Amino acid sequence: MKHTIAKDADKAPRFWRDDALPFIEARSIADGREVCYARHSHAHFSIGAITAGRSTYIHEQSEYQVSAGTVVLMNPGDVHACNPIDDQPWSYLMLYVETPWLTDLQHQLGFSQDSAFRRFSITHNRDLGLFAGLKNLYDVLVDPQQDVLRKHSAAVEFFTDVQQRLNPVDQPLREPNFKLERAADYIRDNCTQTLKLEDICEAAQLSPSYLIRAFRQHYGMTPHAFLVNQRIQFARDRLRSGQLIVDVALEAGFADQAHFQRAFKQHLAATPGQYRG
Repeated sequence: MKHTIAKDADKAPRFWRDDALPFIEARSIADGREVCYARHSHAHFSIGAITAGRSTYIHEQSEYQVSAGTVVLMNPGDVHACNPIDDQPWSYLMLYVETPWLTDLQHQLGFSQDSAFRRFSITHNRDLGLFAGLKNLYDVLVDPQQDVLRKHSAAVEFFTDVQQRLNPVDQPLREPNFKLERAADYIRDNCTQTLKLEDICEAAQLSPSYLIRAFRQHYGMTPHAFLVNQRIQFARDRLRSGQLIVDVALEAGFADQAHFQRAFKQHLAATPGQYRG
């Protein structure tokens, strides 16, 4: 069994992961003034807690100010970013949960009648019980004295509570746009390759002008930004397996390590080295 907590200094990002619990990852930032995100998305579900100060929270097309005690939620694919306000101090912690694991839990609890993930309709709230539960789960996960059974049980207990507090059964699903989804799938499937706009348009059977306009409206980012985001997610998996940063940069489709370092930090507010640990 291997578990790691990666940190370079007191103010550096801290990442926790454990090979015995591959469905969940945790991170914390003690000084949010040190980090700044570009708009990005994840294939997994994300939930976080603002533990001190306040910040700007961008979710899809909306922007909010969130402060200590707030829980933020990002469905898989939701475009988001969270950044400091006028260099004011703030801190937070985050949990990243693999979508298949959470979907299976939803199914077990009766919230999902099929294999599809049921999206959450709220983007953030100030439920004290949810906030305390999230902090408690984080503390359990990063505690080296706790065994795997305790950590796994705590994760199931917390996310069961999340489902019961924020029941998504009656929320309407996002209206599908199958041609845009084909474009997104094409980018995902070929993200490590050199892609041309014409190739994406041909795969989706869309004109360039419509693709650029509609893709950004639907996904909250341009096709190119979506491509870079997918490359970062690809690289993230490779770094977790311990591959060399220079090899990951080239395998993910970046021109060189400098481009990779810059894009990675924009998306995760941490360097590849800090993330790999």
